[in-house]
Amino acid sequence: MNSTACVEAQMLIRKPIEDVFEAFINPEVTTNFWFTKSTGKLEEGKTVTWEWEMYGVKSVVKVNQVIPGKLIRTEWGEPSTNVDYEFTTMENGTLVVIRSYGFGQTGEDLVKVINDNTGGFTTVLDGCKAYLEHGINLNLIQDKFPKK
Repeated sequence: MNSTACVEAQMLIRKPIEDVFEAFINPEVTTNFWFTKSTGKLEEGKTVTWEWEMYGVKSVVKVNQVIPGKLIRTEWGEPSTNVDYEFTTMENGTLVVIRSYGFGQTGEDLVKVINDNTGGFTTVLDGCKAYLEHGINLNLIQDKFPKK
């Protein structure tokens, strides 16, 4: 049974919606602030693999829906969850809201996955903002869990 819990992270990125949307569907841009490799661009009905080489981790991402400039609906992770990316034009940029839901975990396991998702997606949005607004790759994902 999937939980009704929903994780939400959001950030205003002071760039046009076309640029911000492209940053999430085009791995040539996304690799500057999130994963290190992808098997392709996010397109409706397509399945791609994202890789975080520094951690030796891969994730298969199923793209369920793409509405250009508005919405990307995906399903990914182990166990898989739904992750939606919503884009809204604001007076001074683009609001990006990431929602993750459909968790299969319960109890303490659910609390842990909610915490991990909240922190992870917040870090992604922070990195995207720095990269798109200032051209800086902060290496946030790589530095989140440095090798000891």
